Amino acid sequence: MRLIIFITGLLISTISYGQTSLKEIGLKAEKHKVGFKHYTISDSTRTYRIHNEFNNQLIKRPIPISIWYPAKIENSNSEPLTVLDYVEIFKEEEEWKDLPDYFLMDWFQHLPNTPENEAHLSEKVNAFRNPTFLDGKFPVIVYASSYQASSIENFALFEYLASNGFVVISSPSRGTETRWLEGATTKDMETQSRDVEFLLKEIHSYESINSEKVALMGFSFGGLSNAITVMKNKNINAIVSLDGAERYNYAVLEKSPYFNLDRFSIPYIHFAQKEIPIQILTTDKIPEELNYKFQLYDSLKYSNIHRYRFHDLTHSYFSSFGVLFANRDKRQDKSDEKIMASYNLLCQHTLQFLNATLKNEEEAIYFIENKPIANGFPDSLISKQTKNAIKKDFTYKDFNDLAYKQDYKDLIPLYKSTIVEYPNLELQEGMLNIFGLRLSFNPEKREQGYNVLLLALHLYPKSANLYDSLAEAYFYNKDYSNAILNYKKSLELNPKNQNAIDRLKQLKE
Repeated sequence: MRLIIFITGLLISTISYGQTSLKEIGLKAEKHKVGFKHYTISDSTRTYRIHNEFNNQLIKRPIPISIWYPAKIENSNSEPLTVLDYVEIFKEEEEWKDLPDYFLMDWFQHLPNTPENEAHLSEKVNAFRNPTFLDGKFPVIVYASSYQASSIENFALFEYLASNGFVVISSPSRGTETRWLEGATTKDMETQSRDVEFLLKEIHSYESINSEKVALMGFSFGGLSNAITVMKNKNINAIVSLDGAERYNYAVLEKSPYFNLDRFSIPYIHFAQKEIPIQILTTDKIPEELNYKFQLYDSLKYSNIHRYRFHDLTHSYFSSFGVLFANRDKRQDKSDEKIMASYNLLCQHTLQFLNATLKNEEEAIYFIENKPIANGFPDSLISKQTKNAIKKDFTYKDFNDLAYKQDYKDLIPLYKSTIVEYPNLELQEGMLNIFGLRLSFNPEKREQGYNVLLLALHLYPKSANLYDSLAEAYFYNKDYSNAILNYKKSLELNPKNQNAIDRLKQLKE
């Protein structure tokens, strides 16, 4: 918890004020116009209390949702949103809906009231409010916010990704019972993970989202929540960590009942902050291992991992709001120009990784596999380490996943090609027998069942029981000629098979 407080807190005694702008960050809309929607729905499976109402009344857990997407701008007079439009969402998420706008900069501590910050509010962004989705199916990124942060904390990155053909969906980080988290506990992590899973469900309500191309992305505490979410869900294709707390608070991750490193086997990219100067570690009593310990990176075996360090970014500047609004720590922060340039590069690297993993673009794969210097970035700006996955044991469940993808057709060729790559694969006769019968007794899946039993007979050609089961499958589906043929084959192998004797007698009558 001490580390979370350090990396998310303001160092009040050593602050200065940043002078940045969206224009200078330079993240322009690329291929597509960007739409933005914000709405709130309720999770009826959980209860929640509005802290500021100071009572014991429980409501269904509200989930504010922000979503960015490739859009059609049909009205040529449409005006893009401003930063103020985003900031006003804080009022709902912080449960101060009726707060006057002129209080915004005084009320929320992450928006220090300075002339520089006030000037940001009128800046135009790249998103338009509520236009229709562009035609097509787009990969989606589900975002987990940092500790008690807003759904829109990384809006410039989200707009950039949406303009490049992705949908981004996000919700705020909030506690289990009220708005407030307990202090970066395992309970807090599990609560945010459930919110992420709620968003994974919500994406299915959009026809324009390709729900088979899903990545998780999170900043700080959101990275911790995403790591445990990956261990619980197999329908995620990649994960992006923006200086995620899975490296700062690994012990919190380990305490989860869902913690299972073997289930973390998808591509993973981690962007880390610059090394913190020794004098700050000493003064603030921060363990020196914070600079070099990456326990999740070291522990994962089955995931291809890329780990970058951005030498001009401290933790706060892995979000749009950090770059624009956060106070600067004079003891270690780089210049505003370097911070903005590095945030731009962070966004570019995030896009390339998502293009590689969700769109399988060759140029992006080449970019991510390269060292930064080969992509034109000096080691003084970005450094990188890569860890390749070791081959995981391939089980009958993995083979069944492959069979499922091809609708259980051509199973024998599939097995022959798979056993070359995974010579230790074992498909047990009993499992194939039970599964084949189960499918065969479903009228809509009977052909799949036949195919499974035929694969079983390819592997176990002298099994009287398998021929009997295939005959039963044909008999159940009133294919009597094939049933008779396979009952007879079963009897050739086992003349005492009473079921086959009785069935053949029944069919003859």
